[in-house]
Amino acid sequence: MEIKKIDRTQIPEAVNLIWTTFLQFEAPDYSDEGVESFKKFIENKDIINSLEFWGAYDNGKLKGVIATNENRKHVCCFFVKAKYHRQGIGRKLWEHILINNQNSIITVNSSPYAVPVYHKLGFVDTDTEQLTDGIRYTPMKFER
Repeated sequence: MEIKKIDRTQIPEAVNLIWTTFLQFEAPDYSDEGVESFKKFIENKDIINSLEFWGAYDNGKLKGVIATNENRKHVCCFFVKAKYHRQGIGRKLWEHILINNQNSIITVNSSPYAVPVYHKLGFVDTDTEQLTDGIRYTPMKFER
């Protein structure tokens, strides 16, 4: 497994992985408005171009993606293809971000599905579940 930065030419593949995985695991917890809001987010080129993407590759195949903003202070997207869940790929992506990060606090707005995953990675809730534009999320932080 190799973790490497995703360049601009590879962003469409990463966004496709994010969208496909979102539809499988996140969308069932969201209203139609929430699904549409997330779609608009990942289709917004200005937003996507402002993010830093890292991919988990095995034999040249993209298996997982993590994207951050604000100089790696906030996790915006964190998805692993369904058939590769529970194989340590997400942990490897997360550890790469931690090793290459000077911030003492890293935040995320976790979907309901991912809250237990973030807890396993050491995040704690900073508030109760919120709802914005149909998107359900729990604000969380990781503190070194």
